[in-house]
Amino acid sequence: MNIGEAVRRRILELCREEEITVNKLATVSGITQSTLNNIVSGRNNSTTVSTVKKICDGLNISIEEFFHSPLFRDLEQEVK
Repeated sequence: MNIGEAVRRRILELCREEEITVNKLATVSGITQSTLNNIVSGRNNSTTVSTVKKICDGLNISIEEFFHSPLFRDLEQEVK
């Protein structure tokens, strides 16, 4: 799995845990619905740290909590 896929899955996982939609997450995070939809659909595989921080703020979690998931273990090496 690459980092883009892990971020996508983590966002969806957190939405399920918080029982909110992706669109609601976009609203509370202050990012556009199209941006978040592009991330969770896989059209955007290079999410910025700034966007992840906004998502974390919307969910009232730290960046550390966001990345503290088995999804981020053993990621594929992306530099070849």
